[in-house]
Amino acid sequence: MPVVSSFYGILIKMYFGDHAPPHFHAEYGEYKAVFGINDLGIWKVGLLPKRWLL
Repeated sequence: MPVVSSFYGILIKMYFGDHAPPHFHAEYGEYKAVFGINDLGIWKVGLLPKRWLL
């Protein structure tokens, strides 16, 4: 999956032509989550650090 951005060890990834609605994947070490672009809501969560959920 192509990396769109990387900061503080967090990787933001997106697939071109992936399924709708638009979203991105965030990874931080073993932590993973999928976020919607329109509302920035968390769609799918692996294991996230508590401060990601603030």
